[in-house]
Amino acid sequence: MPKKKKKPKKPRKVHTYYKVSGESVERVKKTCPKCGIKSFLAEHKDRLTCGRCGYMEKKGKAKEKV
Repeated sequence: MPKKKKKPKKPRKVHTYYKVSGESVERVKKTCPKCGIKSFLAEHKDRLTCGRCGYMEKKGKAKEKV
């Protein structure tokens, strides 16, 4: 059986996680309250999640079906 080729991984866009103004650097994305400053929360359509520990926050109010 021939070996499967590995798909190349997409590079992270870390430069979009920070905002530089003058000599100060600010974080744009929210950090995980459980893990601390070492991991950011991923933004989904209706929630924020941490890929490291599984922490989740819901965004706003969910739409109710009638």
